[in-house]
Amino acid sequence: MTRPPALPPLAFAGLYIALWGGSTAYLAMKGADWTFPLISLGIFGLALSGVAWALTRGARPPAILVQRPALELAAVLGFLAVYAVGFLGYGMTFVRGVFPPGPQQEVLVLGAKLVVHVGLPALLLAALGARLGPLFAARANKPGFWLPLLVLGAILTALLAVVSPSLKQIADLHPSLMTLAWAAPLSFIWVALEAGLSEEFLFRAVLQTRLAAVLRSEVGAVAIGAVVFAVAHAPGLYLRGAPGVDGYSTDLLQVISFTIATLSPIAILFGVLWTRTRSLLLVVLLHAAVDFLPNLSEFIEIWA
Repeated sequence: MTRPPALPPLAFAGLYIALWGGSTAYLAMKGADWTFPLISLGIFGLALSGVAWALTRGARPPAILVQRPALELAAVLGFLAVYAVGFLGYGMTFVRGVFPPGPQQEVLVLGAKLVVHVGLPALLLAALGARLGPLFAARANKPGFWLPLLVLGAILTALLAVVSPSLKQIADLHPSLMTLAWAAPLSFIWVALEAGLSEEFLFRAVLQTRLAAVLRSEVGAVAIGAVVFAVAHAPGLYLRGAPGVDGYSTDLLQVISFTIATLSPIAILFGVLWTRTRSLLLVVLLHAAVDFLPNLSEFIEIWA
């Protein structure tokens, strides 16, 4: 007999809103920017997540069997604790210090991120007897892949073109059309690996799948997974950040509040897409669509 969810879907949604609202209120109390969290929730957490839900109505995501949910989730959460403090908090500083800024540093950072975000979690799950194949499924030939990829990809790219200084930063470099012709696709592939594959495999394919199995609720997995995703970024911002960096503060609670208020709505969007499609390729490519334009000018400066 199928066991009922740990909580009703509305309870998980309410818990998320309470955490997000409390975090935003704390930012306001500390005099920090509390308006961007509202924008982030409105655009990513509500509007685009709703679009994602509608565009994937025809998808038939397969169930992913988690044989030992509690054990696997405990192992993944333990890994994330070490990852958040050890890698994001201290490890990235070491990795970036091996080489000066430039191509060698970028290659090393990419390799380190893939090992930590993909290689080590995969080895951990394999050691626990979990099946890895379903986590890497592309499902590009299934309903619910191409329509959200094209529509959301266009929306995200246009959104970042408008709200970020990306286009001005690119224009200031005066790149030739030939440079843009090779740099744009290579930059997209680069961020798809460094940010997309790294974070989507770890937080959606690995973490969210285990949360869904333990909570017996996809809504709960999306909501709690989004908060964990956000909080995992707090040590890196707190330990490696500096004045002038968005969200940085000497108040750890304020940093945590910033990550929950601003990053978790974005994770809601990707969590919905993963739940609805079980396509790692889809969430990787759409994650890259978010990071592509903001990183293109830096990519050109380094590699051109």
